[in-house]
Amino acid sequence: MSSTSPDKRRKMESALNQLKQYTVVVADTGDFNAIEQYKPQDATTNPSLILAAAKMPAYQPLLDQAIKYGTAKGGTEEEQVAHTMDKLFVSFGLEILKKVPGRVSTEVDARLSFDKDEMVAKALRLIALYEEAGIDKRRVLIKLSSTWEGIQAGRELEEKHGVHCNMTLLFSFAQAVACAEAKVTLISPFVGRILDWYKENEHKSYEPHQDPGVVSVTKIYNYYKKFGYSTVVMGASFRNTGEVKALAGCDLLTISPSLLAELDQDHSAVPQMLHADKAKSCELEKIHLDEKSFRWQHNEDRMAVEKLSDGIRKFAADAIKLETMIQGKMLSVKNGK
Repeated sequence: MSSTSPDKRRKMESALNQLKQYTVVVADTGDFNAIEQYKPQDATTNPSLILAAAKMPAYQPLLDQAIKYGTAKGGTEEEQVAHTMDKLFVSFGLEILKKVPGRVSTEVDARLSFDKDEMVAKALRLIALYEEAGIDKRRVLIKLSSTWEGIQAGRELEEKHGVHCNMTLLFSFAQAVACAEAKVTLISPFVGRILDWYKENEHKSYEPHQDPGVVSVTKIYNYYKKFGYSTVVMGASFRNTGEVKALAGCDLLTISPSLLAELDQDHSAVPQMLHADKAKSCELEKIHLDEKSFRWQHNEDRMAVEKLSDGIRKFAADAIKLETMIQGKMLSVKNGK
């Protein structure tokens, strides 16, 4: 029988394996060849990650297959490009699902962020493509921007269609409260982007436990657990492993391959920082937000307003770059190059 104490045993284990004892670890990447060694439960993608992966030679066959599909669907060039984009996002998701036992998150076009009905329609098209490929919709999370319209699209998809949603670009407490009230499956508060804003605007450096992104996610996690919401919290957009470790115990954390590699090589102790039972005693009051109060509360948070707008613009810009790449490839195919 081993005489090694649990604390010493933890120190010998990698930080990644210790983290997995408290938290579901998710890989944040479109580069599915980069995730296998870290054995994440789930994986998340977004337009920027898909654009980066689509430029890699290893993934050209997926791009070519998607273009063939989009062209075969016919219609205007714009419609063919839209079909190709949907197919490409789902094709990456299908490959990722071969590598992870759980779920993949696939994002709805950020340019639809203020159109509830179009977000619902696009989500259902993506789910239909997964189902055509034999994937149960329970293995897919549809990512939606956490605008008021996006949150209501999430509510409709969950209630009427049984489609699970991952609310992304979440920066304010108001967004988190509205998501919980909409009973969406999961939220992705952006830890690192919150830190970016504070460093840029307040010119400070922060210890991990004082990091504004960490503080924000801790408050949201405690609020959800205190009041028994079914929505779970997945911290996202990390800038360093200190942020990740400061949120050990969060329901899920989605982490880039580079930070997964650092955690895998790190053998320092990782104690659990967030506890569902301790959240019950924290001093938070339950609030309700209708559309007017949501818009006001969110608007009061300058950081959240700026980062949500910026995030939507950046994801939209990368979607346009991907469309341009697809149009160029389609033209080459037509010209027989």
